[in-house]
Amino acid sequence: MAPQSAFRVALLVSFSILLTVVLGFGLPALLNAIMRLLGLPETSVTECIVVIYAAFVLYVATPRFPRGSVEVKGKAVLITGCDTGFGLSLAKHLHTLGYTVFAGCLLKDKEGEGAKELEEFHSDRMKVVQLDVCSDEQVKNAVEHIKGNLEDSQRGLWAVVNNAGVSTFGEVEFTSMNTYKQVSEVNLWGTIRVTKAVLPLIRRAKGRVVNIASMYGRMGNRLRSPYCVSKHGVEVFSDCLRYEMKTWGVKVSVIEPGNYIVATGILTRDVVATTASKLWDEAPAEVKEDYGKSHFEQYMALMRSYCNSGEKDMTPVLDDIADAIGSKRPYTRYSPMEPHWWIRMQVMTHLPGALSDLLYF
Repeated sequence: MAPQSAFRVALLVSFSILLTVVLGFGLPALLNAIMRLLGLPETSVTECIVVIYAAFVLYVATPRFPRGSVEVKGKAVLITGCDTGFGLSLAKHLHTLGYTVFAGCLLKDKEGEGAKELEEFHSDRMKVVQLDVCSDEQVKNAVEHIKGNLEDSQRGLWAVVNNAGVSTFGEVEFTSMNTYKQVSEVNLWGTIRVTKAVLPLIRRAKGRVVNIASMYGRMGNRLRSPYCVSKHGVEVFSDCLRYEMKTWGVKVSVIEPGNYIVATGILTRDVVATTASKLWDEAPAEVKEDYGKSHFEQYMALMRSYCNSGEKDMTPVLDDIADAIGSKRPYTRYSPMEPHWWIRMQVMTHLPGALSDLLYF
């Protein structure tokens, strides 16, 4: 994870200490009571639990340990989805760090603003490429372009960052199957399509595959099922690929950003209004009747409230991606997110579902 702010460290350490106390004194008493009921000898487990959780406190609170950095010079990186958001900022950031950047833009051929902004660098290390991750032909053309523009094709491509993605919302019964397919086509299948196309070049370099998932790849939420499904697929695909690529010396990392709606502009009030109108108009009559307009509007108001929420600074995400690309020993997963989202993700992925449901839904 990215280096912690003082506030985040304090909050996480406080939460960890609280859990340490609860687990250190409450759980042993419960376990010992169970042992007595079963007629088994009591054992002191307090010390073990406290030591284990103290190690967790140190893991959360301690800044990232140095793990060595690779030589940047001569290394090239392909980034998808560079028209806006994370991709656009990442292309600039990695160029500043000294990498040669192949910036894949959906709207390059249509003179998109993001593509034009990157082309204005007029740098030999910033190469803008037309790339729709849903198009086999464009992916193939992009790979051929990369091969023809690498300083040393024998060294291969150092890294690919699968960043291209789309987001949407809507309750399950209001969301069409086409929407599920469209979101997964970009977020999941686009990631797989690009990865498969560049893997020979990545293997040659013993390089990196960095896939942008989401905290919603690890946990679900209301109104977000198409997005959650696609990002969970990215998580599992990345795990499978990591196991397979270990033999080749290729490192695979997943980035799980929290709420960066404001920073990326991925969700606006206009988008919510347009999507809400489409959801209601296309919903089956039976669903409209059972749910009612007031219920539907209540949840759309909730989505509008999210438009101005989240982190405003992308730096934690950019730093984590750069670490995944440039560290000699990158982490498997990075989770740049606000403390309350980090805590929620731990609760929902480690505690019984009945308890996390009670706390959050």
